This record gives sequence, structure tokens and C-alpha cells, in this order.
Amino acid sequence: MNIEKRFSAAELRAKGRRLDGYAALFGTEARIGGDLIETIAPGAFRSTLATRTDILALVDHDPARVLARTRSGTLRLSEDSRGLAFDLDVPDTQAGRDVLALAERGDLGGMSFGFNATDDNVTGNRRELRAVDLFEISVVAAFPAYADTVVHARAKPDMHPGLAHAQRTLKLLELLT
Repeated sequence: MNIEKRFSAAELRAKGRRLDGYAALFGTEARIGGDLIETIAPGAFRSTLATRTDILALVDHDPARVLARTRSGTLRLSEDSRGLAFDLDVPDTQAGRDVLALAERGDLGGMSFGFNATDDNVTGNRRELRAVDLFEISVVAAFPAYADTVVHARAKPDMHPGLAHAQRTLKLLELLT
């Protein structure tokens, strides 16, 4: 099975152990392979979100670097009028710490998603994704295809007590910048 992947630009701010934002936006054009212009139609994720029991959040599409998953409740996905929204709890793993450190510095390049198109319309050099089978979303280091997606790093409401020092340090850094 050949899973397609699409990269999206992202705005990242570190304020805790959660990431949220949009992995894909409706109506935003992306150039795929130079000539193909692709967009995502509203409702493209609706069916897969209703039926797929497990979708992963990864780092750079690497299944060895899992950040969260819907099955465990650490990844929450929804579709709204803007696109595919996500909210994930970042784990205290090397991959999680790396993502948060890069988010703090503003060094992450965007979001991506891995999928198979189940309904698309191709006319000339334009492709509209009408329905997709979503397997994963990924935080990526660079080179987005879809621009304008949004990712925010923020504090989890029930933050682990050991993170209090890190939170104070981040607040100090925010005051200094």
C-alpha cells in the first residue's frame, strides 16, 4: 500500500506539554511534484474520523517516534469549518522533548498527514481530495506542501508537578523576549 504524505507550514509556540492546531486546512493550495495543484475539500476527513479506531501522531512520519494516538486518548482529532484540527499530549520521551525544544526555538517546519485518497477529483493539473483514509499526522522539521496550518504548544491543564520548574522557566523566557 502506498500511503501519500502532505506537509504543511506551521506556527509553533512552546508553552507546556501540549500541541494543538491544524494538520490540514480546507481550500489551501499545495503544489505536489511541481505541476499538480491539490486542495482538500471540507468533509474530507469526516468518514475516517468516524470509523478509524487508531490514528497516530508521529515525528517526521517515523513510526518509531510516536507522540500520541487516538486509541489511548492522547491525540484528539476533529474536523471543523477550517480543516483537520488536532490536540495532543506530548510525552516525556526523547521524541517529545525534542519536539518541545524545537517548538520553543521556533525551528519546526510544519505539520503533515499520511493518507490514502478514497474519493478525489482530478481535472487537468488540479486535484481535490474529497475523502481520505487518514493514518497519521506528523510534526515535521521542514519543507511544507500545504501552507498556513497552525500548531500551538501549550500547557496541559493537569500538568505533572515535575513540570512546574520548566513552566516557570518558559514564563521567564517569554518575559525576556
